[in-house]
Parts: sequence; structure tokens; C-alpha cells
Amino acid sequence: MLKKRNVLSLLCVLVAFSFALVMGCAQPPTEEMAKADKAVADAKAKEANLYAQDALKKAEDAFKKAKDQVAAKQYKEAKQAAIDTVALAQQAIAGVAAGKAKMKEDAAKIAADVEKALDELKTDVAKAIKKKLSVPREEVQAAIGKWGVDLAAVKDKLQGEKISEASGELKAMMTAVSAKKEEIGKLVAAAPAAPEKKKKK
Repeated sequence: MLKKRNVLSLLCVLVAFSFALVMGCAQPPTEEMAKADKAVADAKAKEANLYAQDALKKAEDAFKKAKDQVAAKQYKEAKQAAIDTVALAQQAIAGVAAGKAKMKEDAAKIAADVEKALDELKTDVAKAIKKKLSVPREEVQAAIGKWGVDLAAVKDKLQGEKISEASGELKAMMTAVSAKKEEIGKLVAAAPAAPEKKKKK
């Protein structure tokens, strides 16, 4: 009887110890979550949200996964997801310089395209005026002048490293200039050809 009680007591102790061990291990990964949160914030502060968007999104997705797992009390999985978040955020930071250089290069090409499109638009407007077509001359010339000023300002932003902002403005400008160029181009193309002068006999 005594032996049986000892066995039961030992079992109770083992169960209690196992429970305590499990509870001790199953704690929210507070430290890892804090590091993950800081890593994502640091990546944004270093403009990964502008120049390494895909890499940053992976980090944000991993962090969201970690938070969801904490809420579901899947602490082991959450800890790993938080660790992954830090690594992904660091990758995003590492990709900022290359992303910035690529965007600057692309923006410079768009700026050159805008400049070329403006020159072509000026030529088309001159042709339309020469053919005495119904062109809102003052309106178009004012728009061309404004785009010229805006283009110079955007180029300054590129030099001042406001690359993401400049890139967005250039894309919008290219769309607007192209639309106006197409409008005037169609007008010129649709105009009847001037009659040929008869040669004197």
C-alpha cells in the first residue's frame, strides 16, 4: 500500500514538473517580437518602403504572421517568425541603395523622354498654327511652359536625392504631356493637305 502511494506521489510530482516545464517554455516571445518590431521600423526609417518595397513587404508579412501566432498562443512558431522578420528587414535595408540607384536611373530616362516629348509637342503646335487649325494656342503654350518649369524642378529633386518623389512626378508629367501630344498630333494628321500651287505655264 505504501509502495503504491509512493508511486502515485511520484507520478503526481512528475506530472506537476512536466506541466511547469511546458508552461515555462510556452511563454510569448516578447524579446523577439520587440526586435522584429524595431527591425521593421528601422527599415522604414531607412526608406525601404520607397526603394526596397518587395523585401520590406516580406518582412511585414512575416511580422504579421508572428503576431497572429502569438494571438493563437503558438509561441514557438511566433518566435521563429519574429526571427525571420528581423532577417528580412535587414535584407530590405541592404537593398535600399541598389533600389534607389535603379529608380534614379529610370527617373533620369523618363526626364529625358519628357523633354523630348515637349519638344515634339512644340513642333506639332507650330504645325497646327501654321495650318490655321482650331488649337487652343494660349492654353497649350501655357501648359508647355508650366511643364518646362516643373521638369526643371523635378530634376533638382533628383539631384537632391528626393528620388521617389521625383519619379512619381515625372511619370504623371509624362502621361499628361503624351496625352496632349497625341491630341495635337491627331488634329494635325486629320487636317486636309494644302492644295498644291499651280505652276505657271
